[in-house]
Amino acid sequence: MDPAMEVYYTVERSTTLYHAADSSRPYLNLRFREPVYVLENGGDWALVRTVDGANGMVRYGHLSNVWIRVSKSEQTLYVYRGPELLASYPTDLGYNFFSDKIKRGSLAEPDHWRTPTGRFYVASKNASSQFYKALVLNYPNREDAERGMRDGIITKDQYESIVRADESISMPPMDTGLGGWIEIHGDGTGARRNWTQGCIAITNAQMDQIWNWVDVGTPVLVEP
Repeated sequence: MDPAMEVYYTVERSTTLYHAADSSRPYLNLRFREPVYVLENGGDWALVRTVDGANGMVRYGHLSNVWIRVSKSEQTLYVYRGPELLASYPTDLGYNFFSDKIKRGSLAEPDHWRTPTGRFYVASKNASSQFYKALVLNYPNREDAERGMRDGIITKDQYESIVRADESISMPPMDTGLGGWIEIHGDGTGARRNWTQGCIAITNAQMDQIWNWVDVGTPVLVEP
């Protein structure tokens, strides 16, 4: 594939690729979050190419190229549309935000209220969060599950449940020894303070700004 072409991904559970010469003729079904290259954007429709090389038309509203990057060292959240930076916000993080998340934290072990690093996606949007609004991340993901199995933190059944959720782009179990409910949510101070139980907090006004940019499936990269 041409690295100069911009990568998008599908944001609908069911997205149909139609024949390039006739947008009324279905060609194949695309997976949720399947990456595609946009060759031409004609308004309501886009001419795309899949990673496998199939060309066709999809409804432009079924595509997005928005993604989020969080730098823990900078305590900043960045929102991009493709290579274009849309916005950046100071973030509040977990108590021990410099360390990677290993297992569930608690009042007895607040050191483990950590913000995890890795590649995630938005698994759910909660408009009625106790912290204003929340974008729930798919932590723990497959890599976390593999580590958890290796270190004896989770059971085989829990490992398999996390892997199934990862494959189906859905919410993983949040009640294992690895912890869960890592969110990007509101009620942040805007002053880079560290008070959350591993979540990434921004102000309510900032949350309102990104709410409509982000879909379930939006990629989230959390860097050290």
